[in-house]
Amino acid sequence: MFGFYRLASVIGRVGVADIAGNCENIISLSNEATANGASLIVFPELSLSSCSCKDLFFQPSLHSEIQAGVIKIAEATQNLSSVLVFGMPFLYQDKLYNTAIVLQKGKILAIIPKQNLPNYREFNEKRYFESGKTLQSCVVNFANQQIPFAKSFIFERDDFSFGIEICEDFWSLIPPSTTLIGNGAKLICNLAASTEYIGKHQLRADMVSAYSNRCNCAYLMSSAGIGEASGDSAYAGHSIIAENGKVLVDSDAFIRKNQINYADVDFQKISFGRLANSSYNFYAGNVEDVQKIQLFELPQIKDLKYSQLLANPFLGKNSVENSKICSEIVAIQANSLASRIEFVNSKKLVIGISGGLDSTLALLIACEACKILGRSNQDVLAVTMPGFGTSDRTYFNAVKLCNELGVSFQEISICDSVIQHFKDIEHDLTVHDVTYENGQARERTQILMDLANKHSGIVIGTGDLSEIALGWCTYNGDHMSMYGVNSSVPKTLMRYIIQEIAEKSTPKLRETLCDIIDTPVSPELLPSDSDGKIAQKTEDIIGPYELHDFFIYHFVKNGYGAKKLEFLANQILGDKFSPELINKTLKTFIRRFFSQQFKRNCMPEGPKVTEISLSAKGDWQMTSETRAAVWLKELD
Repeated sequence: MFGFYRLASVIGRVGVADIAGNCENIISLSNEATANGASLIVFPELSLSSCSCKDLFFQPSLHSEIQAGVIKIAEATQNLSSVLVFGMPFLYQDKLYNTAIVLQKGKILAIIPKQNLPNYREFNEKRYFESGKTLQSCVVNFANQQIPFAKSFIFERDDFSFGIEICEDFWSLIPPSTTLIGNGAKLICNLAASTEYIGKHQLRADMVSAYSNRCNCAYLMSSAGIGEASGDSAYAGHSIIAENGKVLVDSDAFIRKNQINYADVDFQKISFGRLANSSYNFYAGNVEDVQKIQLFELPQIKDLKYSQLLANPFLGKNSVENSKICSEIVAIQANSLASRIEFVNSKKLVIGISGGLDSTLALLIACEACKILGRSNQDVLAVTMPGFGTSDRTYFNAVKLCNELGVSFQEISICDSVIQHFKDIEHDLTVHDVTYENGQARERTQILMDLANKHSGIVIGTGDLSEIALGWCTYNGDHMSMYGVNSSVPKTLMRYIIQEIAEKSTPKLRETLCDIIDTPVSPELLPSDSDGKIAQKTEDIIGPYELHDFFIYHFVKNGYGAKKLEFLANQILGDKFSPELINKTLKTFIRRFFSQQFKRNCMPEGPKVTEISLSAKGDWQMTSETRAAVWLKELD
């Protein structure tokens, strides 16, 4: 379903050398995971025997029982379309290998040996096992089946593909998964029996996260837990599933019962990331020893209940992460602006202040840049320019904000000059069309530019990522500045940043900032209503910014098509917005995103602070004449 597959990392309670009991547990947990829609079910290293058998690994009786157990698992799961992966010791030509076995629909697809055997501190695997590093590919007769036995396989079906490595393989200098990933594996499954000590639980998660980010892949680790011998080492059990650097599952330690941890992973997103990342495609890997095996049809999930997709993808999963994100954004914006100020030797920072979100954040960033440079806030010239649509609420908030920040302040009404301009171009003042609106925006920009010249300063742009994506700005009006500090910050994220700043501000400033956050978004280019309140509300016209920002992120970052965007929005935001509104807003987004590229092709410079930038000189390059028909067609 749109490239999503459900992965299950299983930590079953094992019994040392209890093949029959472990076998029953594998069957039971596999049935449970399959019933829950899992396409792939991964158990820990040596999960059929346990990893604590020590010299019992040499016993013929153990190996006879293991073969019988594999036959039983194959027969019991022949109606399951999920792929099962579990660990077992495998005897071949008088050599013992620590292996992973892959089954689907009762057929054993392959046996894969561990290549790197730890033989230090608490580990002495070379006492029992042979490394699979030099193993020549072959076919073996085992559990009544002819089975490929080799060190490198990629299992694939449609968008889905995975390879396998075992525990220490991942900790080696060059993991076997490097070759698998270089040859197309989008997921690496690691069957592990990693011992526990202080800090190792977090270390494993950090390593998996970093590796999945570097290799643009998903990574699943199932590490042995309760039931393994505890005489000299502890096994805490650890399920980790990461996708492109983001940890989706990180289980607790020492759970004293069977556990299944799920994650819905987007394999299409991984493919798009690799397609767009030239560094990934630079490495092709060694293709000679990699065999590809076609899987049977996999289970298709009907929902995304184990997805980590967020309603606001620009934010983190909790308040702690959000606070950190907001602090980093402010630091990037302010330091980038400080560098520009130093380079051009700007005497003043000129900002048009409206009492809205965008200009508020730009003003706060300008003050922070002055702080970094050891300059006074008086070096910031905030200009409020009331016009025909300016409401009392935004006007007074703009004035209070400037007073509380201690910046230089100037008020210039644009009404008379715009009326004169309309007379000059013979435009009827009562006709509230695009000329009426844009004439005001361009007048304000002219004032700011001329003030910047007068005071040897630069105009700080206030436009945000959401407006740039939709072209919701006046060409050569608020579209233009000398440095756009908000150009990579979406509208929905602005509220969080300003709220974060408000919480650390004086009571009066906090009150003003909070009221600005609560003010409806509006360009205020049309007259207020009869009560003097904002009549022109942006989200009533183009749709909720919460939806637009969701679309912007996934369209640009992950390459999602229109149908997938609509599906995900209904899954993630469907409790807040109707399917009809989602569809309508998505069509608006697509039409405006494509038709307004000409504004992005000549937008001012500004720092990239989130994952998304639409600068034509950097992240997003598109011709102004590109048509949207292909994407709109998906929504018909």
